[in-house]
Amino acid sequence: MKLRLVSVNVGTPRVIGKRDGEDLLSAIAKRPVTGGFIRVGKTNLAGDAQANLRAHGGVDKAVYAYPADNWLWWEKEKGFACAPGTFGENLTVHGADEAQIFIGDRFRWGDAVLEVSQPRAPCHKFQLYSGRADAGALMTLSGRCGWYLRVIEEGEAPIATEMERIFANNTAPSVRDAFFACLDPRVGAEKRQRVVDTPALAEAWRVRMGLGANQA
Repeated sequence: MKLRLVSVNVGTPRVIGKRDGEDLLSAIAKRPVTGGFIRVGKTNLAGDAQANLRAHGGVDKAVYAYPADNWLWWEKEKGFACAPGTFGENLTVHGADEAQIFIGDRFRWGDAVLEVSQPRAPCHKFQLYSGRADAGALMTLSGRCGWYLRVIEEGEAPIATEMERIFANNTAPSVRDAFFACLDPRVGAEKRQRVVDTPALAEAWRVRMGLGANQA
């Protein structure tokens, strides 16, 4: 499998609105990168940053990818305009969605190797940035969430290229399976446990499921 890079996007924290009367700082507003190459580091792409490292960023959330394959659904079914960076993603990709990407999949991008670590969970910043009060609910109900990647090998990566899947962990849960196992209460204990037992799954997602290291 190869994922085409529609756009590479970065951003730094800025005020995107107010919450409870106070300025809300976020780096969700990302813009496409121009030029030939970008540095892929352990916790960031060059030029990218996070405002809240407890909720975003770190080695298991170094890079966020979102599939443009979902745009048609958002636009046609929900009247939600899409463009590179709409979901706060670093990589706007095309060629697969959350059902076709598995926790632990590895992709080569230039010199860098990235591994799928967990789904993205919607948050209030996404709703505020998008201007849609229902944005988080739509993501939760549809499972069109995108995925985070950790960086296994750092390096320089070309902006206009493809990412090649060099390891398909297709015995593991898909990103969509892992998303619903956490956020859909109808998912049974056996399926939830299968997600928790996936070695490549980020510990933060296990904790979110209430089945962290001390309970799994």
